[in-house]
Amino acid sequence: MKAKGLNAYFISAAAGLLLLCSPIAAAVPGMNGNNSIADIVEKVGNAVVNIDVVKMEHQRVFNPFQDFEKNFGFGFEVDPNFKEMFKDRIVPVKGAGSGFIIDDAGHVLTNAHVVKDADKIRITLKDGRVFDAKVIGIDSNIDLAVLKMEANGLPKMALGDSGKIRPGEWVVAIGNPYGFGNTVTAGIISATGRTLNDIGKKNLIQTDAPINPGNSGGPLININGEVIGVNVAVAAGAQGIGFAIPVNAAKEVLNELISKGKVVRPWLGIYMRDVDQKLAEYMGLPIAEGVVIVEVAKDSPAEKSGLKQYDVIREINGKKIKTSSEVSDFVKSKKPGEVFGMNYFREGKMWRINVRLGEMPAQ
Repeated sequence: MKAKGLNAYFISAAAGLLLLCSPIAAAVPGMNGNNSIADIVEKVGNAVVNIDVVKMEHQRVFNPFQDFEKNFGFGFEVDPNFKEMFKDRIVPVKGAGSGFIIDDAGHVLTNAHVVKDADKIRITLKDGRVFDAKVIGIDSNIDLAVLKMEANGLPKMALGDSGKIRPGEWVVAIGNPYGFGNTVTAGIISATGRTLNDIGKKNLIQTDAPINPGNSGGPLININGEVIGVNVAVAAGAQGIGFAIPVNAAKEVLNELISKGKVVRPWLGIYMRDVDQKLAEYMGLPIAEGVVIVEVAKDSPAEKSGLKQYDVIREINGKKIKTSSEVSDFVKSKKPGEVFGMNYFREGKMWRINVRLGEMPAQ
């Protein structure tokens, strides 16, 4: 009876495992005869491009013969051309990245860091065609750039809605990692709303789809074949931790990048930190409230209005300020040239000023 009961237990457990796995198997692309990842790649992969760039960089190289005659004076003469060969040189530095075609006009979306300061840009399509391209719009703040190539009848990718994505959804990345063009990898959305403080990026999509150097600027694609992100970074030393810029953030700036070549943003020019109890005690503040200015950018609207390091912002347009994000969100909601009132605490007194926002510099 014991053996029979044990067998029944294992049969029951196996049945339970089968029931547990069945719906998951049905949802995984490529299982149960479903090859949707391959279908996605076949449908939209032709719109993904490889980007090769050349930047002419100035390099100063040590010349071992520069002071030979001066130091030794043996009447030995070095060819003047040889003397100059290793001094100051302009050398081509090559780089590579990815991108994808977004319209019939030949516009390609990629990362700003892929093409910034490039002297020559060449785009290779999956079918082998090669085109020269130029940057027509760049936004280093969000790390996006739009390129233009002169070509007709090009494939293009549909831009999806990154506001609807959920952790656990399947995604596909296509790109040019380490020069291996049109490489396809797959995974899931690991998380949304990620922040990378070291490179100043917020609200990123985290994915475990393998991303490597050269994938930058390539698309992160949902199971419907729509772009939901632009691959931008990986966590060094980690496995399966990559990041993408949400496509909705890209859609917000695309028209400006194409029509104006840049994105016009309001700028205050301060670095901030929330005031907590510990910081308030350290600074000798009467209450733990507001946002302390850690640094004021040179020639910024904040500096021109008289704000200084260690001023504590308490109110903006009559509304109490509790966090740095409240200040950032307020500034983002305005336009360059708009004026607002600010109350701040300095050296035991409250002060009030009017601040006129400026235009954020390219860097």
